[in-house]
Amino acid sequence: VDSTQLGDVSQVRTRSGLADLLDNYMTSARTGQTDEDAENPSSATQVTTNIKRLIVKLRDNDTNPKSSKEGEDSENNVAELAALALATVVLRSNPETGISIDEADIQHRVGTFGSNAITEREMTSYLLLCYEAIQDFVLIMLVVLGVVGIVVEVTIGENNWLEGTAILVSVFIVVNVTAGIDYSKQIAFKRLSKNLDDTNTKNVLRDGEIVMVTDANIVVGDILLANSHSMASIPADCILLGPAMDLKMDESTLTGESLLVSKKAGDVILGGTTAVQGSGKMIVIAVGVNSLGGRIKARVYESADGDGDEDLEGDSDSPLFNKLEILAKHIGYAGTVAALFVFTISCIIGLGIEKEDPRVLIDYFMLAITVLAVAVPEGLPLAVTLALAWSSSKMTKDQNLVKNLRACETMGCTTTICTDKTGTLTTNQMTARAMYTQHSNTICEDPAVTLGTSVLNNPHMTVNSTLISEIISICTMNETVLTTEGDKILGSSGNPTEVALLKLVHEFGNDYRTIRDNTRGRSDVGELGEHLHEGKQLAFSSARKMMSWAVPLAAGGYRIYSKGAAEVVVNRCVSKLESNGSVAKIKDKTTMTDVAVQYSRRGMRVLGIAYRDLPQDIDFDAESTTETNSDGTNAFEAETDLTFVGLVGIEDPLRREVPGAIRDCYRAGIDVRLVTGDSPNTAVSIAFQAGILRDSHFTSAEKVAVNLKPNVLMEGADFRTKVYDTVEGKQIFSQPAFDLIWPHLRVLARSSPDDKLTLAHGLNQSTLFTQKDVRDALMKEHGIKLFPDRQVVAMTGDGTNDAPALKRADIGFAMGLTG
Repeated sequence: VDSTQLGDVSQVRTRSGLADLLDNYMTSARTGQTDEDAENPSSATQVTTNIKRLIVKLRDNDTNPKSSKEGEDSENNVAELAALALATVVLRSNPETGISIDEADIQHRVGTFGSNAITEREMTSYLLLCYEAIQDFVLIMLVVLGVVGIVVEVTIGENNWLEGTAILVSVFIVVNVTAGIDYSKQIAFKRLSKNLDDTNTKNVLRDGEIVMVTDANIVVGDILLANSHSMASIPADCILLGPAMDLKMDESTLTGESLLVSKKAGDVILGGTTAVQGSGKMIVIAVGVNSLGGRIKARVYESADGDGDEDLEGDSDSPLFNKLEILAKHIGYAGTVAALFVFTISCIIGLGIEKEDPRVLIDYFMLAITVLAVAVPEGLPLAVTLALAWSSSKMTKDQNLVKNLRACETMGCTTTICTDKTGTLTTNQMTARAMYTQHSNTICEDPAVTLGTSVLNNPHMTVNSTLISEIISICTMNETVLTTEGDKILGSSGNPTEVALLKLVHEFGNDYRTIRDNTRGRSDVGELGEHLHEGKQLAFSSARKMMSWAVPLAAGGYRIYSKGAAEVVVNRCVSKLESNGSVAKIKDKTTMTDVAVQYSRRGMRVLGIAYRDLPQDIDFDAESTTETNSDGTNAFEAETDLTFVGLVGIEDPLRREVPGAIRDCYRAGIDVRLVTGDSPNTAVSIAFQAGILRDSHFTSAEKVAVNLKPNVLMEGADFRTKVYDTVEGKQIFSQPAFDLIWPHLRVLARSSPDDKLTLAHGLNQSTLFTQKDVRDALMKEHGIKLFPDRQVVAMTGDGTNDAPALKRADIGFAMGLTG
């Protein structure tokens, strides 16, 4: 197989893609083989036969997935064997020992499958930057005037060359200041990139030893060891080998989707994603430009490895410089006309009327040149350059690294901001924002107020914060850690959902570590730690959609604490905690389910929490005869007949400063659009909280996705269908179709990187502002006021998936994972 076929597997990201890769390998491997004795096949033939069977099973499982637990286990086993076949047979690696440490073997893999380093774009030379800087029309006019002035004065004039020299000196200063600043920015970015490359190291298996190598030195066939603690970032596209230790990946940097993705053996792990829970061993299948992230990076940095998007190219100059060029041309035309007028009038008066000596024509010509020179504002380019240089230095002090000097000006001309959600509008930290317990429902709308504070300060809400804190503290994994200092949260690691719950415990004024350490059967420190074996953990599984932890009670028996998907936990409950603290039988679950639906429609992840007291002789492995898991298997008896405590709505919350910033943008005449890979419900919830969506965008009082007016919200697939035409089998962007949509569009959900690129291009190239009848109709019928000039597009983003759009927009704001 070649690097392209391996890269296609990570592009498709299905087990059928893995089957196709194995099939391609088997087809090429069969070429030239001779027929063998069917009764005594060789070991190679037996391997070939087994791989053929795996291919058939993989395709069948992908086409007809099994719903039962046994069927799912069988599918996972087939995928695990297929991943093993890929590693050992196709890529000549070993899951236990890795590849050879021999340099010749490593270089052979680099030559065959490519390097994990993107070919760097060469730095623009200082002379070329000077050449680009002098392409300004005003500067060209000044150079011509300066040269002509000096030549005329030295040859036939009065040898007064100082004025021409002063003009050329001012041009020299402008060009060198502009080129010098841009060149220094290049060096700063190059130095920063090198420091990052040198510090990005990973653990791989080579010759049975764990070897630490830089990301650039990882090759196809390497066995990569990843975990959520120290080796979380994935440097290349991989396929997970078995067994995976409850591995969950954060793929938001590539997809924009904040939900964690559980991975099983045979699944593709994309480079640039992060392990946030569990650990795994995986084989590298695509590196460099053959990986998904590498292709994006090559396009953004215009690497020699990349392939550009010629169809989506646009203006390269900033709005101010475009206008300055137009102004300079007008000044040039007017100055030329004025100079010709002065020269003509002088000739008529001097030669025709006053009959002067023809040698005065030189004086008339110099007078005309002087008029033209006066008309050209030679100080303007220098003033603009110095102002931008000062702005750039100020932004650097504010921790904003400006790569191109002209970007400082473009920011001030922005008319449309297309913003990412995760990490830009939101904190990229899952947080509890809603709670229903003991017949009271609280949704925290103010980003500046925590849910815990809102609940405790609500006089109409009764909440048993101690019990809730116990359930959360005991029924969370040890790998999830919250670092605090007094009332401050310094950091966190582990499963984001559990981190959000532990933060809620902290907001209630409790310490989850103290609760754990003082609970027999859960504590692993001190004297109580000796009784850790008395506790019983029922770990989370996708089949059960819940986890539980039982601890012994002082009076005998056990209490089991459970948390999980709202619909599962509510279904298992037979009693509930009342507002007075008593426990009563559940007669109707309508309110609980309605609240869960309400939270879900707002884009929240909804968890239920519950408990149950169990007898001393409980068999934790016993299965229920009446309750089943989501996959149809029997539920654990201990996780039935629970007492309902509450529902918790978790989301990636809005930043505190965002609503005010959005209001400031609208007051300044800047439109703001949300572009995200998240679901429509989540996107609409955040957009409404931020102020991007207003009451006028909805058709009813409930601010959810289904109640939005046409074209205010679009999903990526629908957006692509409407703005692209198919011509001779090729997708061609349609600006007229785009112009029908974009004035109304406020939220683009489930968008791909190409959707963001298309949006930036379409806004930039739109000429709707020239069509007065369209502008008037939009204002009259929809209250939409268009900016009376072309759209100057700013794009914000925090992940690899945003990079192409950042480059295509007039100005791109690249942010960290948490803004």
